[in-house]
Amino acid sequence: MTCLAPDADTAAVSTLLGALVADAVAMPVHWYYDQRALDRDYGEVMGYAAPRNPHPDSILWRSQWTPPSPKFDILREQAAHWGKRGVHYHQHLAAGENTLNFRLAVELFELVRRQREYDPERWLDHYVAVMLQPGWHRDTYLEEYHRHFFTNLAAGRKPISCGVRDVHIGGLTPVPALVAALGPRHPEIRRVVRVHVGLTHKDDEVLAAADTLVRILADAIPRPEAGPRTTAEAAAALQESILEHGRDWISAAKLRSWEHLADRQLVGGTLSSACYIEEAFPAALALAWRHAGDFAAGVTANARCGGDNCHRGAVVGSLLATSAIIPHDLVAGLACGGRVTDP
Repeated sequence: MTCLAPDADTAAVSTLLGALVADAVAMPVHWYYDQRALDRDYGEVMGYAAPRNPHPDSILWRSQWTPPSPKFDILREQAAHWGKRGVHYHQHLAAGENTLNFRLAVELFELVRRQREYDPERWLDHYVAVMLQPGWHRDTYLEEYHRHFFTNLAAGRKPISCGVRDVHIGGLTPVPALVAALGPRHPEIRRVVRVHVGLTHKDDEVLAAADTLVRILADAIPRPEAGPRTTAEAAAALQESILEHGRDWISAAKLRSWEHLADRQLVGGTLSSACYIEEAFPAALALAWRHAGDFAAGVTANARCGGDNCHRGAVVGSLLATSAIIPHDLVAGLACGGRVTDP
């Protein structure tokens, strides 16, 4: 039986859906650097699971943030868990739920879809409102850029000027949302992505990675006039797009030299599994390239590599969704799936 890849009508939205699925699969094993501990605690990581304490690699015990004032407290009740050992970063989430950055990506998708345009100031107003809304999120850990943003906001800066130089791959989580909301061939998509990512991540490498990702997605998503593609054809197209547009980060020669390495030897060995964009982005591209055409295998491999697998998932999941249909059980079990797939 010939397997078909996503068609042009569904592929753009599938990129966001793929990113959300990859995040939710990785969520319970997020920031595990000890792969033996990951295997002991969660086994093969098949599908969704709820996180549980203790988290052996958690660094919340040495993380600190003092809200500048009660008005700008984005941690609220979660602050009680900081400074303690073994606390899971996402301890209050259920199986199939998304971490904070991806919840924001869904909010962005809905806002842009509703307004039919991207307005950075309107987004910043919404971002501030939901982050300060009691009970809106249940994540225990908030990335540094959120904390810096609200510290700057409390100091009197305008929201448009509250971003900082942040070098983490978490800055790429909104990219699939913008592609899904505006379309991969929107004439301003690259500019919009750069503007949006730059609101919080004023780092040249993160901005370059975001531009690379949007170019790969735009190239790999089929055009409306294109006929049906088999999974094999879509996988080959994705691999070609990664090599064409990702040449500043990865190359065919490097990929060939890594062919003998298992996923966990590549990501967590040759390339760091940590969050820093310099190696995190090439690691994500390599996983997407080697698992092109097999969505479930790719997002599972990304999760099982540990480290910052949730935020790598923005890249791995969105790219793989251009080459293979996301399994139904993963879509059905995704808590926010209906917000993306329903008109």
